[in-house]
Amino acid sequence: MNITITELAARKIKEKLAGKSGYLKLKYDTDGCGCVVSGVTALWLVSELDKDDWEVKTDVGSIYIEKSKEVFLDENLKIDFSEKANCFQLKSPNQYLNPRMSFFDKTVG
Repeated sequence: MNITITELAARKIKEKLAGKSGYLKLKYDTDGCGCVVSGVTALWLVSELDKDDWEVKTDVGSIYIEKSKEVFLDENLKIDFSEKANCFQLKSPNQYLNPRMSFFDKTVG
């Protein structure tokens, strides 16, 4: 899997991570979606990794993905940021996987 991060998205991620420790995950979240194939991708900052997480190196740093959810993602992904919508976006060459992707800090109690 290949993940590229645009310059603007990289700046926004660095702002979100400033002064915090943890791991950045590209989470395929199915909670409240009713079905595993109806998940929504989001960026999560987590304190610990799960056994199923694997590392994808990017030019900005590592992002972790759940191996069991990789089937729902494309091989080539791009994380961008929309200033107009004030949110991250997850794209592939063929589609938007999430045009309004959220960032959640799961390290905060």
